[in-house]
Amino acid sequence: MADNSANANRFARDSQGRITAATAVGMNALRPIMHFQVSMLRMWADSIERFASNYQKGVEETATAAEQQSDKERAA
Repeated sequence: MADNSANANRFARDSQGRITAATAVGMNALRPIMHFQVSMLRMWADSIERFASNYQKGVEETATAAEQQSDKERAA
């Protein structure tokens, strides 16, 4: 009877060890993928910020040009 429980415990430990090892391998395989996805998100966010900045500059330039045009019309 004692042999049976010892074998069952060893089998449970071996099984748990294999599951732990497989999980570790899976996590190590996912790490580069996650780093790549994070870098792609950062690039995407930088592009959106650059677009917003350029858009804002364009709006300001247009507003300045319109003000200058209206000032010229008033002076004339």
